[in-house]
Amino acid sequence: MNDKIISVVVWNEARHEKTDNEVKKIYPDGMHKVIAEYLNGQKDIKASTATLDEPEHGLTEEVLKNTDVLIWWGHIAHQEVKDVIVEKVHKRILKGMGLIVLHSGHKSKIFMKLMGTSGKMIWREAGEKERLWNIEPSHPISKGINDYFEIEQEEMYGERFDIPTPDKVIFISWFAGGEVFRSGCVWKRGYGKIFYFRPGHETYPTYYNENVLKIITNAVRWVQPQIIKEQTSSYVIKSIKKNELNL
Repeated sequence: MNDKIISVVVWNEARHEKTDNEVKKIYPDGMHKVIAEYLNGQKDIKASTATLDEPEHGLTEEVLKNTDVLIWWGHIAHQEVKDVIVEKVHKRILKGMGLIVLHSGHKSKIFMKLMGTSGKMIWREAGEKERLWNIEPSHPISKGINDYFEIEQEEMYGERFDIPTPDKVIFISWFAGGEVFRSGCVWKRGYGKIFYFRPGHETYPTYYNENVLKIITNAVRWVQPQIIKEQTSSYVIKSIKKNELNL
């Protein structure tokens, strides 16, 4: 049995909770605190938090070095994330650190850098019912999740979602307006695993939903590193002229 404790950092730009009274009522200490508290209730996970306004956005070299899984939530302040921090996170993922991107984090600098696409889709904020279909029930991320579950109020995201074809689509959402969306997708970049999970608009209590928290927890266990490749070997290939090959 693997007794390793998974070290998780829940990162949140933490701006809505400071400026929007509606969000303050739902998440008085921030969405990141709610997620981290749930994760810390698991025997195999130790979660801490980091926010945009901390020095180095809370993601120092020391923090990243000791992080197995980074969870990312951002929305209105994507452009305030410093490129130098994005580069450090990107390199760490390529070496093996896992990444879970939540909701509007699809437009974050780190997700767009990893995907190489715009991340655009259609959206509508109308407090509609969302039904998430579990289309890969044998995948570890969907462990313990029924054929579907519903969130009574959420922001609608709809296709087309401009992302590279996922290695696997685990959840598909249907909304009351008729739209569908690839809401749970996984990729691998370098040695790192990535999971994008759609639910989580700030004005709804989505991160108190047991199914949502269970999926995030499953995802932490799935994206955790199997290897951290600290150094990459480099090779110098000598250019050979045709006459050296007797051609």
